[in-house]
Amino acid sequence: MPTSPTAPWRAMIAVNIALIAALFVYKCALSYPDLPYTQLLSDYHFGFAKRSLIGALVGLAFPVLPSSATYVVGAIPWLVTTVLFLRLFRTTFGLTGSTLPLLVFTAGSPLFLKNFVQTLGYYDIYGALLAIVLLLVPARSVLYVLGATAGAIVLLLIHQLHLLLYIPTIGAIVVLRHHLPRGFRAADLALAAGLTLAVAVVFVLVQFYGAPAVAPEVFEAHLRARMTDPTETGIMPGIFYRTFADELRDTWQFMARNLRRLPIYLVLIALHAPLIGTFRELVRGLAEPAHRRLVIALIVLVTFGYLVIVLTVFDYARWVSSFGSCMILLLHAVRQLPAAQQPAPIDGANRWVRACGWAVTLIPRVGTVTPF
Repeated sequence: MPTSPTAPWRAMIAVNIALIAALFVYKCALSYPDLPYTQLLSDYHFGFAKRSLIGALVGLAFPVLPSSATYVVGAIPWLVTTVLFLRLFRTTFGLTGSTLPLLVFTAGSPLFLKNFVQTLGYYDIYGALLAIVLLLVPARSVLYVLGATAGAIVLLLIHQLHLLLYIPTIGAIVVLRHHLPRGFRAADLALAAGLTLAVAVVFVLVQFYGAPAVAPEVFEAHLRARMTDPTETGIMPGIFYRTFADELRDTWQFMARNLRRLPIYLVLIALHAPLIGTFRELVRGLAEPAHRRLVIALIVLVTFGYLVIVLTVFDYARWVSSFGSCMILLLHAVRQLPAAQQPAPIDGANRWVRACGWAVTLIPRVGTVTPF
């Protein structure tokens, strides 16, 4: 009896679900959350401090936290992001047999939801979550732009690196979903410029004036006062005092070593060739040549932001993963534009495509600083 052409892709989805469950068990049982736990302990006790918004909000209800709280707080945005992404996928592409390969290369990619399990407790996922919300809600009103800006500012208060990680993608989504249909009116552009300036000012304040206003030992004592077990050694209070110069020095100190891992990242990206092909055909199929040029310019802008972050902060596995996530989100934004023709579905019967699908499925994560 012949096998259904969708059977391998359904099997890949089942394997992805099993891998995600295993990743959750590994993170919660075998991994100590040193940096995420430190961020969760920080609040505004001594005044404003960067990276401390989530900790301050959690601290309102739970002034003392065990390290396991990191996984609880981290799992909530992961679950919300996953549910909303599946809804977005269904809205944009539909959940049918022909779209299962695309679902595997997006939701099942090690660059996306699976790696957000690996980085559970880190704050990157909040940028992806905001972008998905902006892809789902109506974009006709100016409230859409104001909401996106408010969200971007909140992201900076959560972690200033969002300026390069997800805010360019969020801006691209606003341009494609709100400004492009309205025709780039002068008043809209003036408002957008003012809001962009506001976001930039918040970034400068957070990045350069966000260190705690007390000595490091006083700040560490406060962090330990919020720990269930203050004798634990696995916290990193020094991250709140790191300057841009510190990040730049450390990044270039390890640049040669990190560049040797570049082939690994290139292979990971190459395994997504069917997805890249779909994205390329989506752009080519847009109804207006001006729309195609704008989309390409926005992709270049997002890519440039990641080039800057690669040159300044060395968590390269996270950056590659987040870049892949941004491209997946932009794929959905482009699909919502008027098209002269839609690309053919990914050929799920093609052996090479299936091989790439299984490779993408079986790779459980990209990592944080180094691959895997």
